[in-house]
Amino acid sequence: MTFPTGEQYELETSTASGELRATITQVAAGLRSFTVNGIDLVPAFPVDQPHFSGAGIVLVPWPNRIRDGKWSDEGVEYQLAITEPKLGNAIHGLLRYTEYQVLEREREMVTLGATVYPQLGYPFHLRTAVRYELVADGIRVTHFLENLGAEEAPVAVGTHPFVTIGDVPGASLRLQLAAGSHIETDERLLPTAEVPVAGTEWDFREPRGVDAIAFDDAFGEAIVDDDDQVVHSLSAPDGRRVSVKADADFGYVQVYATRAFPGREGDVTLAVEPMTAPAEAFNTGKGVHWLTPGEEWELSWGIHFEGFSE
Repeated sequence: MTFPTGEQYELETSTASGELRATITQVAAGLRSFTVNGIDLVPAFPVDQPHFSGAGIVLVPWPNRIRDGKWSDEGVEYQLAITEPKLGNAIHGLLRYTEYQVLEREREMVTLGATVYPQLGYPFHLRTAVRYELVADGIRVTHFLENLGAEEAPVAVGTHPFVTIGDVPGASLRLQLAAGSHIETDERLLPTAEVPVAGTEWDFREPRGVDAIAFDDAFGEAIVDDDDQVVHSLSAPDGRRVSVKADADFGYVQVYATRAFPGREGDVTLAVEPMTAPAEAFNTGKGVHWLTPGEEWELSWGIHFEGFSE
């Protein structure tokens, strides 16, 4: 059977905390599900449906939005396809509907690859890959990008995981963000300013409830810990925690809340999306990595858990 998100690559392994299972989709190399002992840490959408609201997909070569799909570099103007017609933006990069190919596969790991070919508004040639690997305390995700072209190529990386602790109502979870700034936006969800979170409703440097907040917001000024990681987390009243941990390259995070996630309608479900660059990055330069011809870039993030046991 052919599914809207292509082949489904099932990963599994046994750990001291119990059985870990994950499902990766061929389309967009998305993380469709992740469980520990049957408890959702990534809520799964039905296999006979497309990615719900971008759930789990890879966002390359830019995450988030570009106003009117227009950007320029050294006097050269580019026009990307408008992929968010309602707001008139180019959103979530160029691989959202791409069929990835399997490069490696084992019981607990899969590596998928896709090529970005020169096209409207992005005349650059990239080889990309993403590896998902189950580890003792979660799932590690590593991105690989290589510039195959003859010119420097602007790139940024993001991903769109929804996270939860599946046997706890989302309204009871508390969110903590390692971020010192909040990016204010206009009616098209494009940035107008970046302001410190201190003293504002957007200060989640300490855990806070999320039930009353309509998130579709980006945060910056990532706070890097002693292990050179940026750690955002959701915690349950009983002390269990699920964290999105990312390399310091992921200097931004988007948080999106919905009450329409399939099977969880009415309850709040959060996407916690690590990004190397915010919206409008190709115009502002914030977080953009320029790959020279032949250069490779490798960076990682993951979803990790604490307090779970068999």
